[in-house]
Amino acid sequence: MNKLVKNAAEAIHDIRDGAVIMSGGFGLCGNPENLISALHEKAIKGLTIISNNCGTTDFGLGVLLKADQVKKMVSSYVGENKVFEEQFLSGKLEVELVPQGTLAERIRAGGAGIGGFYTLTGVGTVVAEGKGSKVIDGREYILELPLKADFALVKAWKADKWGNLVFRKTTRNFSSLMCAAAKTTIVEVEELVEVGELDPDQIHVPSIYVHRLFQGSGYQKWIEQRTVRVRPTA
Repeated sequence: MNKLVKNAAEAIHDIRDGAVIMSGGFGLCGNPENLISALHEKAIKGLTIISNNCGTTDFGLGVLLKADQVKKMVSSYVGENKVFEEQFLSGKLEVELVPQGTLAERIRAGGAGIGGFYTLTGVGTVVAEGKGSKVIDGREYILELPLKADFALVKAWKADKWGNLVFRKTTRNFSSLMCAAAKTTIVEVEELVEVGELDPDQIHVPSIYVHRLFQGSGYQKWIEQRTVRVRPTA
């Protein structure tokens, strides 16, 4: 099956209003920049986005929020974004806060076909409200359910034309888990190589989880806050 498409616009041609989307990235690290821009340009509304956070006020997923394209965020961190704060406090944006490790495991469970899992994280807090619980070895655990999506939007460092993926360092974050947890996984890559050029032992996500693939361009690789060490005068 030919998974290659020309660009981000073609890759998201069937994403409609109200879609549930998983988006890779940790802060502004490893964001699918081309795909986010394509969603913005298409002006899709009512999105539910599952991602570690919602970018910053002006970059990453934040541009979708700013354009009133997001209905709900399922996230573990909501700082660095003034629009997020304003929309949440006004009741305009629905937010489900999930502890970071729990978020990763819920996504993994969605991809692995696991019906749920018990965790200590969140017991006795608002995170546990409305959730099932069970006492195991004398300790209370809460039941967390899997997360799934219509689409996963992911950026990889390198891929072959079949869709075998390699991530680079921190940019891997939640992305490899998301590839298995969505009905359709769309991947943009910095480098696209021929089949057989990747070392099989270095592949992070096998091609079976990838449905569409294209080579991205114009990457800005945003930085949230740049801090420079003060150097003493020589």
